Amino acid sequence: MKMAKVHRLRARAAEHVGSAEAEHRANLDVALRYPGKRSLAQVLSQMPNVGKDEDFVRPIELMRQGLADVFD
Repeated sequence: MKMAKVHRLRARAAEHVGSAEAEHRANLDVALRYPGKRSLAQVLSQMPNVGKDEDFVRPIELMRQGLADVFD
């Protein structure tokens, strides 16, 4: 851990009247309970590979005429 992070951790621990170790445990607890948002690339890479590409093709003529229903 870089020294600047260590100093910030100690300062936060002092603000919360605790030890640096307790502050570190609290930070880990929050990080593990509430994972951050995933990027679009992460979400897409974890999507299952189902169906064939042809299953998702729409005839372009119907789409241009507004006759292709995206919810059918």
